[in-house]
Amino acid sequence: MKKAACLIVDDEPIARAIIETYCRHLPQLTVAACCDNALDAKTELQKQPIDILFLDINMPVLNGLAFVKTLKNQPQIIFTTAYKEYAVDAFDLAACDYLLKPFSLERFIVAVDKALERLQPSPAVVSPVGEPKKEETIFLKTDGKIYKINLDGILFAEASGNYTKIILSSGMLVPGMTFTGFLELLPSDQFLRIHRSFVVNRTRISHIEGNRVFVGSYEIPIGTTYREAFLKQLGV
Repeated sequence: MKKAACLIVDDEPIARAIIETYCRHLPQLTVAACCDNALDAKTELQKQPIDILFLDINMPVLNGLAFVKTLKNQPQIIFTTAYKEYAVDAFDLAACDYLLKPFSLERFIVAVDKALERLQPSPAVVSPVGEPKKEETIFLKTDGKIYKINLDGILFAEASGNYTKIILSSGMLVPGMTFTGFLELLPSDQFLRIHRSFVVNRTRISHIEGNRVFVGSYEIPIGTTYREAFLKQLGV
């Protein structure tokens, strides 16, 4: 099994040492490099492939949140910080997890498991006759660019005012289109409405517990008025 390459970025030597020690307790991980600032980390990301980035927020020159915004192809990001007030901003950047210092090895393992789960390739889906399923895509415009999106790579989407927050296996997009407009682009047999503000990719559902749908490391509420139709579509 290929080990996940980790990059540790923190301006505090003790913090870097703790994370590095935690990493060495887990055989699935290998520490590729440690940096004390974001600019050196950017150089490391250009030199070698990194799977998981352990990133502090409050650092000199360029803080962790600003640093993530400069990354084109971001790895799985686990923020490690003493400041809880940045959590919403971190998850808006599609962070995998947010660890508040000081954190235990147990809590660290939970975060790593989330990252490793996201790194797993999606199982290939084949048609009933045994031929590979045709790749279906849509095009979405955001930040002055038009992105080609593979439908199978969409985990779920959430209404966000006049915008739609789309959570992908590789990150997040927030195109300037309404939730209703986005739903019209999706095949209704694959994407199921489970709430007034949420639609999920049925192929990405891991399990359902109570009034929550679990998609990878995400928990999504099931709206009362949508529950019966949703379960019927699943054949439950």
